[in-house]
Amino acid sequence: MTAPTGRHLDDATRLDWLRLSRCQNVGPRTFRALINHFGGARAAIDALPTLAKRGGGRGIRIASGEEIDREMAAARKLGVSFVALGEPEYPPRLRQEDDSPPLLAVRGRAEVLTRPMVAIVGARNASAAGHKMAAILGRDLGSAGFVVVSGLARGVDASAHVASLATGTVAVLAGGQDRPYPPENFDLLDRLLETGAAVSEMPMGWEPRGRDFPRRNRLISGMALGVVVVEAAERSGSLITARFAGEQGREVFAVPGSPIDPRAAGSNRLLKQGATLVTEAADVIEALAPILGVAPEAKPLGEPEPLLSPASSGPDDDLRYRIAGLLGPTPVSIDDLVRLADAPAAAVRVVLLELDLAGRLVRQGNGLVAAA
Repeated sequence: MTAPTGRHLDDATRLDWLRLSRCQNVGPRTFRALINHFGGARAAIDALPTLAKRGGGRGIRIASGEEIDREMAAARKLGVSFVALGEPEYPPRLRQEDDSPPLLAVRGRAEVLTRPMVAIVGARNASAAGHKMAAILGRDLGSAGFVVVSGLARGVDASAHVASLATGTVAVLAGGQDRPYPPENFDLLDRLLETGAAVSEMPMGWEPRGRDFPRRNRLISGMALGVVVVEAAERSGSLITARFAGEQGREVFAVPGSPIDPRAAGSNRLLKQGATLVTEAADVIEALAPILGVAPEAKPLGEPEPLLSPASSGPDDDLRYRIAGLLGPTPVSIDDLVRLADAPAAAVRVVLLELDLAGRLVRQGNGLVAAA
C-alpha cells in the first residue's frame, strides 16, 4: 500500500493516508516510519493506540472517519485535491526530503508542480526597489521556463507572484486551503489559480498561527531548485527560508541592498556567507543550469519491514528502558541505537515508534532521533 513513484493511490488508500496523517503525533517522518513498518496506513492506524501506550503516553487522538469525510467534502467544495507522495503531480524536489508531507492539498493547476521551480522571498515591508526587483526576477524567470514559488505574503512575495502570473506561479499557504493569509491577497490568489496553484499541508479549516509560517517556508524551499532572497531583515522569515534551503541542499541567492537599509541587512549577510549574488535573472539561470540536467532522485516510502505484531506483547520493558536511557537532547542515529542497545533493528524501531507516538521522541533529518 505504498505509493510507487509515478502511480496514483486508489481512493480508499488516499483516505487512509489522509486519516493517518491527521492523527496526533504523526508528522511526515513518523508517517513514513509507520507505513514502512506496517505496509499500509490502515494497519498503522489500528496499531497507534497500542504503540502510544507502550511508549508511556496517556492516549493518542485518532482522526475519525467522519472527520476525514468532512474534510474531503470541504475540499471538494473548494476544488481542492490531495496529491500523495510518489504520485506524478507531487513536486519532484520536495519528494527527495525526509520530511516531505505524505499528502499535499492542491488547488488550481496541479501540473505546474512538476516543472522546475525557483523561490522568490523577501520583506513584507519591501522598498520600491525591492518590489521592482522581485517583479523583474519573477517575470524573467517565468519567461525562462521556471515556475515562481513563494508564500503569498505582502511585499516581495506578492510582487513575484503578480509578475509571473502569465507563466505560472505557486503559492504555499501556512493555513488550510480555505484559510489563506493575508486577506488583502485573496484577489491575487484567485488570479494565481488560473495558471498556477496553491499548496498546503494543513487540514481544511486550519487558521495559520505564527509557528506554521516556518513550516510553510520549509515547503517553499523544498519545492524549489533554489531560493532568491530580495530584501530580508535580520531574524526574518526570509532568512529562515534561506537556512532551510541550505539544509536541503538548494542553491541560495541574494540581491544586494543598501548597507544603511535594515531591510537589506539579512540578504547582505547571506552574501557574506557565500550566497550567490543576483542582479538579474540570468545569474540564477546560469547557476541552476547544471542542476537541471540531473534528474532528482526520488525517496519512495520503501518496502514494509518485519515488525512484531501490534497485538503481541512487543519489545520487552528492558529494551524500552535501554533505548530511553540512550536517548538524550543530542541527536543520535538509529543505527547507533541498534548497536548500543544490542537489539534487533526491527525491535528498536518499534520502541522508537512507541516513544514517538507518546510525544517523547523527536525525529530529525538523516535518520537522527533525540529525546523530546
